[in-house]
Amino acid sequence: MEVILREDVAKLGHRGDIVTVKDGYARNYLLPRKLALEATASNRKQIEEMKAAAVRQRVVEKGGAESLAAQLAALTLVIPAKAGESDQLFGSVTAMDIAAALEAKGFHIDKRKVELAEPLKTLGEYKVPLRLHADVTAGVEVHVVREE
Repeated sequence: MEVILREDVAKLGHRGDIVTVKDGYARNYLLPRKLALEATASNRKQIEEMKAAAVRQRVVEKGGAESLAAQLAALTLVIPAKAGESDQLFGSVTAMDIAAALEAKGFHIDKRKVELAEPLKTLGEYKVPLRLHADVTAGVEVHVVREE
């Protein structure tokens, strides 16, 4: 049976793909869970329209992410933290702290978009990448300074 996938299905295909599966798999798993549609002419047309709308939406999102990346490139965040004599922090600066500092500057960036390999544990200047879109990554300068 040919079906059109409505969602990504592991080891089968991605959204919008037309795949051939056994009848029982389609009837008992894919169709009841609304993971797929039967591959009729009207459903094929509907999926093509959904794909076109998704492409237009991705272009709009990418444009917004690129303009945000340009704004963030000029931004410098200063994060005060308690530190010892050897510039070692009493704790660390995490993605959540960077997201909170961005929020204070007026940028709403989810902490999961901050690509910090490991927390910052010393005073200094760092370039932290932010994944704004699948194709757009921005870098923001972070200065970790001693809290007075």
